[in-house]
Amino acid sequence: MPFYKKAFQKKTGVYYPKAIVQGKPVETETIAKDLAKISTVSNSDVQAVLGDIAGVMHTRMAQGKSVHIKGLGYFRYTLDTVGVKNEADFDFEKQKKAVRVEFIPERSKLANGAYTRALVDSDQLEWIELSPETEDTTPGGEEGGEKNPLG
Repeated sequence: MPFYKKAFQKKTGVYYPKAIVQGKPVETETIAKDLAKISTVSNSDVQAVLGDIAGVMHTRMAQGKSVHIKGLGYFRYTLDTVGVKNEADFDFEKQKKAVRVEFIPERSKLANGAYTRALVDSDQLEWIELSPETEDTTPGGEEGGEKNPLG
């Protein structure tokens, strides 16, 4: 069950629900053990493949491709840049602030014509409210953590 808290946005003066992550992240080793339990592949084989996936994805994205992992979604590089008014002032290296990775969950069409996203089954999620003082504890979370590693 996911968690949320009431958050106040000073700029707009409104309260809104904000998703909060609690506890330590689930590490690759745990995911590998879970996958090994539901497949015919050993834990060590799963860990070996998962350990290499980032490098393989980087290589393909560095070739200008997006990466599609069936059932999960799409990954691609995007740019955080600043613009210039005059085309003569265009300088990619000076205008590029950061390279980011965009993730778009895979979607599938439902019988009623609507779409649903992989990893999100809204009807099956029961959200639990936490106190407003609760902080996001995931590294890369917006509160109290390092900058988001995905961009």
